[in-house]
Amino acid sequence: MGRLSNISGKKAVKMFGKFDYILDHHTGSHMILYHELRPTLSIPDHRELAPGLLRGLIRRAGLTVEEFLKKK
Repeated sequence: MGRLSNISGKKAVKMFGKFDYILDHHTGSHMILYHELRPTLSIPDHRELAPGLLRGLIRRAGLTVEEFLKKK
């Protein structure tokens, strides 16, 4: 399993964009990503995301950590 450390919220948004997620809007400190066929994601706009939080977002998107890191 790959390492999920030192990824900022903005970098995570860019990486989810490679899986056809679109930044829908910004609410407070969260960026809301929309995908037509997958669940909506809410990503905190932090300098660094906790690995468990990022892993949960990846799982919610229906991806594996390896798929996510391969698009890096």
